[in-house]
Amino acid sequence: MNGLMMDRPLLISSLLVHAEGQHGEREIVSRRVEGDIHRMTYKDLGRRARQLARAVAALGVKPGDRVGTLAWNGHRHLELYYAVSGSGAVLHTLNPRLHPDQLTWIADHAEDQVLFFDLTFLPLIEAIASRVKTVRHFVAMTDRAHMPETTKIPNLLCYEELVAAQPDDFVWPEFDERTASSLCYTSGTTGNPKGVLYSHRSTLLHTFAAALHDALDVSSADTILPVVPMFHVNAWGLPYVACMVGAKLVFPGPALDGKSLHDLFEAEGVTVSAGVPTVWQGLLTHVEGNNLKFSTMRRTIIGGSACPPAMMDAFQQRHDVKVLHAWGMTETSPVGTTAALKPVHASLDADQRRALQLKQGRTVFGVEMKIVDVNGQPLPHDGKTSGELMVRGPWIASGYFKGEAQGALVDGWFPTGDVATIDADGFMNITDRSKDVIKSGGEWIGSIDLENIAMAHPAVAMAACIAARHPKWDERPLLIVVKKPGAEVTRDELLQFYEGKIARWWTPDDVIFVDSIPLGATGKMQKSLLRDAYQDHLIASDKVPSSKEAA
Repeated sequence: MNGLMMDRPLLISSLLVHAEGQHGEREIVSRRVEGDIHRMTYKDLGRRARQLARAVAALGVKPGDRVGTLAWNGHRHLELYYAVSGSGAVLHTLNPRLHPDQLTWIADHAEDQVLFFDLTFLPLIEAIASRVKTVRHFVAMTDRAHMPETTKIPNLLCYEELVAAQPDDFVWPEFDERTASSLCYTSGTTGNPKGVLYSHRSTLLHTFAAALHDALDVSSADTILPVVPMFHVNAWGLPYVACMVGAKLVFPGPALDGKSLHDLFEAEGVTVSAGVPTVWQGLLTHVEGNNLKFSTMRRTIIGGSACPPAMMDAFQQRHDVKVLHAWGMTETSPVGTTAALKPVHASLDADQRRALQLKQGRTVFGVEMKIVDVNGQPLPHDGKTSGELMVRGPWIASGYFKGEAQGALVDGWFPTGDVATIDADGFMNITDRSKDVIKSGGEWIGSIDLENIAMAHPAVAMAACIAARHPKWDERPLLIVVKKPGAEVTRDELLQFYEGKIARWWTPDDVIFVDSIPLGATGKMQKSLLRDAYQDHLIASDKVPSSKEAA
């Protein structure tokens, strides 16, 4: 016997209708590429999104067609989020930090019909315009006064003119909630990037869960500034969450340096922000170098890669900003876990609570998680045994766009490629990526722990630990370090810094000091490039002793 409840589809447009009706006066503030600060309300967003939906349809976009964006976090990008998906088309956010060859391949694979872009990326669009096969229209996301005078792009369209030419009487259509809503390509796999295709249903369920107190913990009382790009897993769902709860939104545009972010935090009363550790490092450097403080910010969500303990201490102990460690992937929409403490943890001392916060955390409702051995057998959740992390849930990918990488699931579970432990309270801790783990003499060494220790040294700005070839132990840890400006530390001093913090044989065999560490398109360290450059370093340096042998 079925229940007698209305069967209303879970659609992205409903988020905007709710925000417009219940929080219509709430502000959306954007630092734009043109250099100004733009202000609008959720009522304005609803009106302009309906106009834009008509404009997109006038360009020949049909339900199911893909519409590409190359844009920063701003109000126009937000309008596209709702206009494209809400009308039944698929929003495809392209990552502008990729190489033109990669962008061309991705746009062709997605079969984008229209490509919207911020003026910052005009040279990038000019580089690919003649190469992409399916894009019929290019739209510059600006007004007529700022349109480029000369360009290699034929028949370039103006965003504001397209919007202004349409009435705002568009009616959001209703359709199956399992309809595709947005497309995001991940470079975290081998071979060509693979498309993760979200549905309206998966996005709405993810939004409900992400807003919970034990998840991202946001409400209408908050002012949210997503530093994480809207082209990176839909800014971790925050543009949807903000509409659902009626929070004020502040968009930083292209200015992601420490000073620009702090100025915007203070001017707009930001209470919560979200981003990857590399961005927060720049913010903290600016704040502490200029003896500044955070007047209103009380929470920061850190994900994308592990939060260094020193960074968590800086935010929480020196600036009274709570750190919420979170984990997810493009394939998980992305929120999978958050390190929200339970009431039972209130009796723990500060060091014990900090140790839990540094883990990637426990699952939000809707996500299931387990760890397995090399044979796929479940491992105990004892906080010590490590294995491959597997997840499943209603907003976890079941496969990739166009059937790429067939057999992505294993017995209905998605293999994340992360190596992790899970403790009795459900807190998951990633010890490494399976491709980054260091296999020394048949035993595993987690590179993340070694990087976190190095980052705690006052002279270290950034650290990466990779597996280097070793004639006896197969692989040994090699530490690659960027010093803070004006700071000095020697190899021996840094290796001695590990004393008493880890098993002696885990200590890196050598340290290489570099000017910079390569970062990928989402701000993560590109260890594959470091391995290519330095994996034979220990073999070539006979003078370097083996820490394991010395132990």
